Amino acid sequence: MGIQIAPSILAADFARLADEAAAVSNADWLHVDVMDNHFVPNLTLGLPVVESLAKATDTPLDLHLMIEDPDRWAPDYVEAGASSVTFHVEACRAPIRTAREIRAKGARAAMALKPATPIEPYEDILSELDMILIMTVEPGFGGQKFLDVCVPKIRRTKELLDKHGLDLWIEIDGGVSAETIERCAEAGADVFVAGSAVYAADDPNAMVEKLRDLAAKAAG
Repeated sequence: MGIQIAPSILAADFARLADEAAAVSNADWLHVDVMDNHFVPNLTLGLPVVESLAKATDTPLDLHLMIEDPDRWAPDYVEAGASSVTFHVEACRAPIRTAREIRAKGARAAMALKPATPIEPYEDILSELDMILIMTVEPGFGGQKFLDVCVPKIRRTKELLDKHGLDLWIEIDGGVSAETIERCAEAGADVFVAGSAVYAADDPNAMVEKLRDLAAKAAG
């Protein structure tokens, strides 16, 4: 599988989403943050925009639901065109059922953890998932500073996956840049969400390649 880079359109120009998706044509995923102004204090986009974006790009969409009641909405985002759907365990009432519904509709199922949420209580349900998303900032806003305190959790998550022989991806979201990506890759992460670092660069595609190379070298 190797290292994967998922530029976040939260840092893109929302008036030009199709063009902004094309600007990172060498990315592995396009990360889409769905916020509802309830689970997190921000409001972004919903099903109609996701459906339109899926038709406008060949890059698979990595949906990150920062919303209340993801059990109700997650399957709809698969139908809208998402190839991966992540729900927050803090908001999900039935994570196993929701993960199975996402998978049944043909997408990868992922579970997100806020910085202060430990991975250990969810050890028994890891086999129901395709990916774990470890937030390295508090969810809700782009452009935040990377939280180093989350790096040990990345390492512990990798150890749990190895313990059970599970081939889940570990995704990192928040403050990912050329200055922070190596320590996360060394700890065991392999999918990296980068917003400002990519879209603020003079050449977003070149930054995607730089981040991928840095992470690959750090991962060994």
